[in-house]
Amino acid sequence: MQAAPVRATAIPTFTDALRAVESLLMSSGQRTARRNAWTSVLEDRRRAKDRVEAQRVLESVSTRS
Repeated sequence: MQAAPVRATAIPTFTDALRAVESLLMSSGQRTARRNAWTSVLEDRRRAKDRVEAQRVLESVSTRS
């Protein structure tokens, strides 16, 4: 008696599931616009973090003088 063959299928992540639902509900243009908006949000957050760091450096230099 032989064992049944094992099939390895990857379990989709939550992000994969959301993207699948998104692709069903939205047209391609809306998906692109939404991703572009999210990319902009992430870039704005990165720039804000950089500004805070630059401000800290400037303040530490000015207090040493």
